[in-house]
Amino acid sequence: MSNTTFSGPVRSENGFQDITVNATTGAVTVDATFGATTSVTNLTTTNLVFTDQNHPSTAAINATATATAAEVITGYITSTSAAATTITLPTGTSLGAALGAVRGTVMDLYVDNTAGASTVTIAVATNGILSSAAADTPGSFGDLTIASGATGLARFTIMFSSATAYVFTRTA
Repeated sequence: MSNTTFSGPVRSENGFQDITVNATTGAVTVDATFGATTSVTNLTTTNLVFTDQNHPSTAAINATATATAAEVITGYITSTSAAATTITLPTGTSLGAALGAVRGTVMDLYVDNTAGASTVTIAVATNGILSSAAADTPGSFGDLTIASGATGLARFTIMFSSATAYVFTRTA
């Protein structure tokens, strides 16, 4: 098999697939599909950088509640509540299972309270702990309250120390 180098863009109307062919059996395994909806099924690279975080689905939590793992893994939670709201994150076990997390798994969670009329506070659950940065500087990394209105946006980073435990930090 040869390599081909292109000097311009490579285009396809039906997407692209990255495959592996078993040298013994000839069986073809699709490792990644790139198209309108990109999926990766066999990822072994450890140094990934994502610069565009598009959230095609979001979760709305408009009253005090425990967020489900499915709501958190959308990566974007909105709140439009007129009353103060506390959103408790799922347990580390539940969130880790939903993500297929292992030690070193990292995800960003955005909370959008720009349409809300009162504050939203985030709380961690069992097997979720605040990072040392959050504990040491509660006014910034540990600020778990999101104002309402124009400044009501926050980004949090969830870092897994194991498949069932995460460390939580506000990063913006």
